[in-house]
Amino acid sequence: MSDTRIALVTGANQGVGFQVAKELVANGVTAYVGSRDLERGEVAAAEIGSGAIALQIDVTDVKSIAAAAEQIRSEHGRLDLLVNNAGISNTQWSGLPSEGQDGKAFMEEYMKSSKASTASLREMHAVWDTNVFGTLAVYQAMLPLLREGVDARIVNVSSAVGSLTLNADPSHPYHARFGPIYPASKTAENAVTLAMMIELESTGIKVNLVSPAFTATNLNAFAGTESVEDGSREVVRVALLGPDGPTATYTSWENTPIPW
Repeated sequence: MSDTRIALVTGANQGVGFQVAKELVANGVTAYVGSRDLERGEVAAAEIGSGAIALQIDVTDVKSIAAAAEQIRSEHGRLDLLVNNAGISNTQWSGLPSEGQDGKAFMEEYMKSSKASTASLREMHAVWDTNVFGTLAVYQAMLPLLREGVDARIVNVSSAVGSLTLNADPSHPYHARFGPIYPASKTAENAVTLAMMIELESTGIKVNLVSPAFTATNLNAFAGTESVEDGSREVVRVALLGPDGPTATYTSWENTPIPW
């Protein structure tokens, strides 16, 4: 068995996932760059360089997930690190700031139309399918490989906007923005992650929940305020924790606990 850690990062052809995969490889990890579109994954892996392997995986497609797990098994026989990063905030944004589209204005309008009384159930299904059911589906498929891993760890990339404790406080800055589509999908992802933590607490597999900073990526129509490098720091830090690193944590940069 190779001493090199084997990782899978989903949604790694852009944004936070790309940065995490890039930094893992820079730290000597062999990283599968998970992408729905294999060609985009290959471009990203080539940019990262040696140690990055493009892997087609659509977290909403069980056949795609199963094929990805089989490829990892056939090539390495195990998985040491799973970073469940793939996620979407909406299905409507399709532009770039360079194309003259105002991402901040788009997100403001989107949130106004995404209240509990007005949210599209079709939109909610689409977002939850990726953020909640996709996270669980990947976990279920990769768990046998993680059981074969060395110091195996799961890092689920969530968001502080999913914290019920924070959002139930009227003084919290995002209190008025909590809605049933993206924020509640992150609450549900947190609940699914807690279920993973409880299931694995008697094993050697560790599970951590991380909120990146408000990073300017396609996820938020590039309305974020942090660079990808700064926004990804906590995900990278937790992903690189060693055998003595903690499990069952929910944090933001740097190692700041987030209330559930």
